[in-house]
Amino acid sequence: MSLEWRIETIDYHAAGEPFRIVTGGVPELQGRTVLERRRWAREHLDDVRRLLIDEPRGHADMYGAFVVPPNDRGAELGVVFFHNEGYSTACGHGTIALVTWAIESGQIAPLEPETAVSVDVPSGRLACRARVEDGRVRSGAFTNVPSFVEARGLELRTSRGPARVDVAFGGAFYGSLDARTVGLDVSRASLPALIALQRELRPGIDGALNPTHPAEPELRGIYGVIFWQPEPDEPGAGVVQRNVTVFADGEVDRSPCGSGTSARLALLDEAGELPRGAVLRHRSIVDSVFLGWVLGDGPAVGGRPSVITEVEGSAFRTGRHLFELDPDDPLGTGFLLR
Repeated sequence: MSLEWRIETIDYHAAGEPFRIVTGGVPELQGRTVLERRRWAREHLDDVRRLLIDEPRGHADMYGAFVVPPNDRGAELGVVFFHNEGYSTACGHGTIALVTWAIESGQIAPLEPETAVSVDVPSGRLACRARVEDGRVRSGAFTNVPSFVEARGLELRTSRGPARVDVAFGGAFYGSLDARTVGLDVSRASLPALIALQRELRPGIDGALNPTHPAEPELRGIYGVIFWQPEPDEPGAGVVQRNVTVFADGEVDRSPCGSGTSARLALLDEAGELPRGAVLRHRSIVDSVFLGWVLGDGPAVGGRPSVITEVEGSAFRTGRHLFELDPDDPLGTGFLLR
């Protein structure tokens, strides 16, 4: 990256999870598809990722994205997501924030009461809709790519004893573990132990399964581990759960995790624990909420049954930034402490 570059961003949060949208100061990402542009960013713009994610401009739990053209005229937007470790294949909270930004910034003309937007993400094309009232986006929802169960009851040894993990795909592969089974809960007090456990479980699951999407080999590997627990019933919800998703290099999702919600929905549906059309009220570690439900069966994915899910939440703008890098700064693009 040229030391003279000045990077412009608009920041949002969706259910508490940050999302830093790059709006200026970087070259156009090269490639014909979002996946190709993702590869190009990894090879040519990784210093920009570090500048925006790492301290002192960011932090270990920051999240961001490059806005790119869609794969074809069938969508309005494309996006390449990035985080503390690299570039993800899916990001539900980011999709909700991106659609909110696109409408609020005039990239997409708002229609009331609902605006439809199609977004190409690395895992596929998402049909999104935004609820608009008085010119403002009140919530956003996305219909995800087909979600499916990869494995059930995978037994792994950990420093906290044996763990039984389920694995599902919701745009990325997630391990899923009832936090109570390892003597923890979804709370701030348990967070250091949950982060440490994710760093054990993630390579363990990868080593045991090497999960790879049958239709796209680039969608592979465990992205995160969802630690969940049941919550008391709430009116209008079929199931209420609280979760914290720890992903990438020990990064903590403050939101209920959008693509992770789809993975949980696939597991709940297969187990018969959430009737079709009933709502999963998914609470986060900071008590924010995403709503999710199964719309119906999806196409078979490599012989596996799949479901089509929808996830809804809200995003809010938090600021605008012009980031600079002083050529004399000995810390360069930054550092991370965990």
